[in-house]
Amino acid sequence: MSSDREPLKAAFLATHGFGDARREPLGGDASTRGYERLYRDGASFIFMDQPPALESVVCPPGASDAERVALGYNAAARLAAGSVAAFVATAAYLRGRGLSAPAILAHDVGAGLAVLEDLGDGLYATLIADGQDEVPLYETAVDVQVALHAETPPDVLTAEGGVAWPLLTYDALALKIATDTFLEWWPKFSGLPAFGAEAVAEWDALWAPVWVRGEAGASVFTHRDFHAQNLLWLPDRQGVARVGLLDFQDALRAHPAWDLTHLLQDARRDVSPELEQAMLDRYLAARPQVDRAAFVADYRALAASNAARILGRVFARQTLLGRPQYEAYMPRTWRYLERNLQDPAMAGLKAWFDQHVPSEFRR
Repeated sequence: MSSDREPLKAAFLATHGFGDARREPLGGDASTRGYERLYRDGASFIFMDQPPALESVVCPPGASDAERVALGYNAAARLAAGSVAAFVATAAYLRGRGLSAPAILAHDVGAGLAVLEDLGDGLYATLIADGQDEVPLYETAVDVQVALHAETPPDVLTAEGGVAWPLLTYDALALKIATDTFLEWWPKFSGLPAFGAEAVAEWDALWAPVWVRGEAGASVFTHRDFHAQNLLWLPDRQGVARVGLLDFQDALRAHPAWDLTHLLQDARRDVSPELEQAMLDRYLAARPQVDRAAFVADYRALAASNAARILGRVFARQTLLGRPQYEAYMPRTWRYLERNLQDPAMAGLKAWFDQHVPSEFRR
């Protein structure tokens, strides 16, 4: 984060009683946010800094498809651009459901600053890598999904202090814009020639039914980035509250399969086909009203769309922007994509990838 925000940050902390706290920088992610851990009176807290000017415009409610595209990627894909208002309002909604989003102790949404409850360092990804049994962790994460999907979310999320944030729909345009980033970024990374007009037209025709189904099924609150590096294990809590939730500000109303695709086809760690199947079975057993065959078909299709998005927008783009660590995740993501394309219903897309992205360009 730029040092020119330091006076603003120091004033905010002083105003809210954290002026004398010891500050310790924390590692960030691929976003424009910065984090510090604060220590005061024997307790620790998280200080979040999201400079508003570093992100493009978010999607105004009611904007047309053309207006969203003109405003840029965040608006078209319905991302929150790191908005502190989105984080605060979404945290309030989750906590109101008995889930463990961090409590918000202080915030200034205009300045892009907030002090949060510190939920610790027990990330799923770290605990599992250190040898903890992954099955109970994944079972409880699936139970969080079941709990969230048991009710219809509101159109607007609210929090104390007059904070409000619209819960928009993960619609066909947002799905298309995100998936299409594969077309833009994968050739630049892999050395493939740019995809021609005929290949792009075929891509659009093959994916369009997937995006339409994704929008048609958009009925539940969706975290949107629900995976092992955004989930914390809180063993001293009970039930679904044992799962600490992070990085949820991009939440939308989406298809109930969406968060499960992130959890069970995690681009940053291997999830075995056996564990994936067991957790899908657990979810469907808890929601017997769901048509199993239709749900699994949508899950495979949306997971394939998500894998293409991750390979393009996240991994290829970030690698080309100077973050080569993302390249290590690409083979795993290709394996997930290829697994999804084995579904007979995805035969057309499998043929497209086989023709236009030969195996030597999948790495």
